[in-house]
Amino acid sequence: MLFVDDLLGGKAMSLERHWTTRSRQLGRYVVPCCVILGTFAAAPVAAVKTGDHVPRVLILYPYDERLAATTAAGEAIRTRLLQATKARIDLFSEFLDLSRFPEAEHIGRMARYLSAKYADRRELAASAKVIVAGFSSFTAEEMDLPNDVVGAFSDFDIVKTAEMARGLQPEARHLFIIGGSSEFDRSWLARARADLAAFSKDYETTYLEDLTIEEFTKVAAEVPRDSIILALTILKDRDGRNFMPREAVKQIAETAGAPIYGPYLTYIDYGVVGGSVVTFESLGKTVADLALEAVAGKPISNLESPQTYVADARQLERWGLSEKNLPAGAIQMFKEPTFWEQYWLAAVFALAVITFQGTVIAGLLIERRRRQAAETESRHRLLEVVHLNQSATAGALSASIAHELNQPLGAIRSNAEAAAVILRSERPDLELIGQILVDIQDDDQRAHDVISRIRGLLKKRSEIDWQEFDLNEVATSAIRILRGEAERRSVVVSSSHTSRELPVRADRVHVQQVILNLATNAMDAMLEVITTEKRLLLETRLTTESQVELSISDTGRGIPDERLASIFEPFYTTKPHGTGLGLSIARAIVETYGGKISAANRPGGGAVFRVVLPLARNG
Repeated sequence: MLFVDDLLGGKAMSLERHWTTRSRQLGRYVVPCCVILGTFAAAPVAAVKTGDHVPRVLILYPYDERLAATTAAGEAIRTRLLQATKARIDLFSEFLDLSRFPEAEHIGRMARYLSAKYADRRELAASAKVIVAGFSSFTAEEMDLPNDVVGAFSDFDIVKTAEMARGLQPEARHLFIIGGSSEFDRSWLARARADLAAFSKDYETTYLEDLTIEEFTKVAAEVPRDSIILALTILKDRDGRNFMPREAVKQIAETAGAPIYGPYLTYIDYGVVGGSVVTFESLGKTVADLALEAVAGKPISNLESPQTYVADARQLERWGLSEKNLPAGAIQMFKEPTFWEQYWLAAVFALAVITFQGTVIAGLLIERRRRQAAETESRHRLLEVVHLNQSATAGALSASIAHELNQPLGAIRSNAEAAAVILRSERPDLELIGQILVDIQDDDQRAHDVISRIRGLLKKRSEIDWQEFDLNEVATSAIRILRGEAERRSVVVSSSHTSRELPVRADRVHVQQVILNLATNAMDAMLEVITTEKRLLLETRLTTESQVELSISDTGRGIPDERLASIFEPFYTTKPHGTGLGLSIARAIVETYGGKISAANRPGGGAVFRVVLPLARNG
């Protein structure tokens, strides 16, 4: 009951008489939810805010506080009222326990008790409002409620629950309806027989009633698989034992041989598949809204609480029922969210990161391909430039090369003429002729070596010929090529090599070309030097950083300090007829093979160029 001011005055007495005379109807019709009777102050809501009148609300629950419906609906009412009035409201609660004490005498005693308990809460009895909830409007008509009682009705339609079951189990051939032995349970069964009369014609129908909880459980376990089980309420079994309906349903559902359905939301999570239900939260909100309207002084009238279809996703999976067959708009509880539903934010972020990374990787691959193409093109251009430089070097050394070739060719001719003279004598000295032929072969090999070196110097290649070779051997080969030009210029060429092998990995001809470029520049730098002081020294050594170093030093005029940083730049030259490409090409070649080239002035005069290359292997 909700009573404000004259809480149990004349109106309370009339309510007492009404409850006493209608006890049987209450026992038969009130569902295990709640009944709310209220008396409100006639003052508007504004008065509530100023503190002139504080509404008092008494909530009467038909059963005890253990009933889940009682808790759900009652808490919804209390929460709504406290929020709407900012807690400026007096709330009272009473539990009638009608499931165990449905007798009229008990109801009369409770009415007298409550009248006495709230006797000192009376002020404006004439404005009292009574709101009832938890049963249908049809039941309210049968109860013949007073005209000033307003209802928040809820129609627990068992036919809609049965139709839901038929949609999920179109192959079902048996129908079982379960109900307990209390007066309320029997009234539910009677109503279900009438409501399901047409529906049950399509099935072999059995009503399971007036059984013990053990018998309910055993029969339900033995039903055929193609059965539909509708659970109403079991407030009391045949032995007179009292139950919370959902606990009784849970016990039966654990071993049931077919799916169980029920018209109450509280049955969800207790073994039932689902049903057409009125949520007790929505029922409580409807009641609270009616109460707030009454507090505000507005006229109120009966309202219907909305129904909805609810299913337990776990039970659908347990019985192999397709969610596609659920009624439109049905709510699935305990449904495991899909990966996307559960982790959509993380998935979106991950996809964004992957997309970004993919874009970056694609861009890097494109850039890598472009770089590789550019490097390939750069190598081709380098090879062309090196070849042109080789040709220029060969041209510059042509006089020396010709001189070097003339020596073995002249020797061959002289030996051939000597052999001819000996052969024309009366007694030719065959041993001497043999020695002459050996000399001819040696001179021929010398000429062949010169031609091979020049051929290698002039050979054009489209790719770098990677080889592993001894730097000492390449330096010696370069000295041989330079020997004729050095003699022509009166330059003394000497070398200093380590006793051990210095393996490097590069193109042999390219490294040789670097040595020739540096040596030719060194000889050019000594043009104005006195003949006796023209010295060119080639040295090789192993550095402490596991690298090999080749140095070429001269006794020329040296390099001006301000020009040391720019001598390797393209087109930089101090020669009147130079191109300025020799040193820049040498640097490009050395850096291609992971090396470094540098220049410095010697303390005693002249310049020294150092080429450092990585060692191909240790040991």
